[in-house]
Amino acid sequence: MANSLRGEVVKLYKNLLYLGREYPKGADYFRSRLKAAFLKNKDEKDPEKIKQLIARGEFVVKELEALYFLRKYRAMKQRYYSDDKA
Repeated sequence: MANSLRGEVVKLYKNLLYLGREYPKGADYFRSRLKAAFLKNKDEKDPEKIKQLIARGEFVVKELEALYFLRKYRAMKQRYYSDDKA
């Protein structure tokens, strides 16, 4: 059963690695933290626990996407709108 989840874990890792390229503290910082998080749980065999960890990783993906969207929104707002209240 755990082998069937391997593909999902690899896909999640690659997706997070891709999203980490634009991380505010730098890609190297993100990559090292990501690797440490995945290595910490590498010996997990329980399929239910693995599914929980995958769900947690997908939550992190959504949070990163929201962070990047917000950053882009703020940049566009600063570029095209002034804060003058006159």
